[in-house]
This record gives sequence, C-alpha cells and structure tokens, in this order.
Amino acid sequence: MSELHEIAMLWVEGPLSYVEQLCVQSFLDAGHAVTLYHYKPVFNVPEGATLVHGDVVLKRDEFIQHGRTNSLALFSDVFRYHLLNQSDRVIWADTDAYCVKPFVTGTGHYFGWESGKHINGGVLGLPKDSPALAGLLEMCGDEYGIPEWYSDEMRDKLRLQAENGVPLHVSELPWGVWGPHAVTHYLQKSGEDRHAFSREVLYPVPFQKRRRLVKSGRRSAAEAYLSEATTSIHLYGRRIREFLASRPDGLPDAGGLIDHLLEKHRIDPRAAPIPVRRAQAEAVAQ
Repeated sequence: MSELHEIAMLWVEGPLSYVEQLCVQSFLDAGHAVTLYHYKPVFNVPEGATLVHGDVVLKRDEFIQHGRTNSLALFSDVFRYHLLNQSDRVIWADTDAYCVKPFVTGTGHYFGWESGKHINGGVLGLPKDSPALAGLLEMCGDEYGIPEWYSDEMRDKLRLQAENGVPLHVSELPWGVWGPHAVTHYLQKSGEDRHAFSREVLYPVPFQKRRRLVKSGRRSAAEAYLSEATTSIHLYGRRIREFLASRPDGLPDAGGLIDHLLEKHRIDPRAAPIPVRRAQAEAVAQ
C-alpha cells in the first residue's frame, strides 16, 4: 500500500473532459490513491480512481452557488474543509491541479502561495487538529456571517445591513471569499502560513499567462515557469476550458505543454472533449 497521502477530489456530476482526466491520471501515475467524490453520475473517470458519493462527507439538499457565476466553488470550499476534518493522510486537489511529482508532507500541511496576497486552497493539506481548519469550519457554519478579515468600515456596513433585515448571503460576496481569502486569513491567524510553499511549487504559471499552457512556440512556452521545486501545475479549469472550446476541435496546440502532458499520460482528448456549450456558458457567466 502506498505511503503517500491519498488525493481527494470533487466532481459533482457529468462527464470529465480531457483536462480533468489528465489531472486525475497524473496523480495515479505519481503513485497516489485518488478518490473522486460526486453527487450525481459522472463519466470518463480514469481507471484506478475510486468513486465515492459525496454524502459520506457532507449531505446537502442544495448546493451553495456563487450569485454572479452560478459556480459551485463555494460548495466545493465547504466540502473540502469537512473532508479534511474527517480524514487522515488526505490532501485535497481540485480537478484542475496537475501532479508533476508526488506530494510529500511530514506535518499534514500542504498548500502554497498563488500570488503575493493569497494562499490558494486548490491543493490543500491540513491536519485534523489544525487551528486554521477549525476556523474555516466555524466560518462555513454561518452563510450570512461577516468575514472577520474585512475592514472595520465594511464590517460595520454589513452589520447595519443585517440589522435592517437584509443580511448579505455568502453567495453575494466577492469571488473567493470562502476560498483563497479565507484560507489565507485563517492560516495567517494561526501561524500555519509558515508551511506555505512559494508560488513556483503549486502555482508556477500565473493566471495572466494561463493561455501559455495551451499554446506552443518559444514565446508561449509555459515550461519556462516550472522549476525543480514544482510539484503541481494549476490549469485554471473553467477558464482554460473556455479557451480550449474556442479553438479548432477544442484541442491545445501540438507541442504545447498540455498537449505534451496528454501524450505523456496517454489521454485521448477526442474521447473526452470539452463540452463546448457548457464552456461558453461559463465564459458568459464570468
């Protein structure tokens, strides 16, 4: 049995595209056991991944969705915190996290800076006794709570609004409020941010340069951002799917990084295409 931590992921329903297939397969090929949680039927799941219904972690009648985009990212945030609180030797990974090399941790902490301001939770390992994890779980218990990291002026404004009978639901707050913003705050509050990796480890390709993951050519090469320290590459799921859907046959450039990785892991992109209609809808929602 592998001594590596198990990798946990969530795909609520529907087919995986070749982008998600690639990420799941990358962890399997690195030697990790992978559990893909879901709530409705899913398809195109790489052989070797274990499918588990999400109810074993968190029963929900309704999914929390972002008010502007209808994204399920808020629910995914809540789900991962509950999962980590219930699990031993598990690291969370979003389905757009590609594994470059095995994830190894002696403390249970596994996360990194995405920018100069935020630690991202797209890859997140926290021990069950983590004070930051406890803070995140407490936060998620109140969907109308006022983030404690907001300025006094903003907190007073939201408090007054609540007192007047119109509290603001988390789905109406800015994108990432229960994700990177909260993760960064609680890790810094507990001092666990000392475990955070530098950007090159988990998020080497900047968001602004994400299209270089798809394109080929010297000026577009995403490989320039990688280093020996890199263990994961964030593929910016919905954004990269939207870009891929706009291209001929929904495919990356031959010779580009994603094309190279698909070949490496024997993923046939034509067998699990990008759902063009969904990708376009996501683009409009942004």
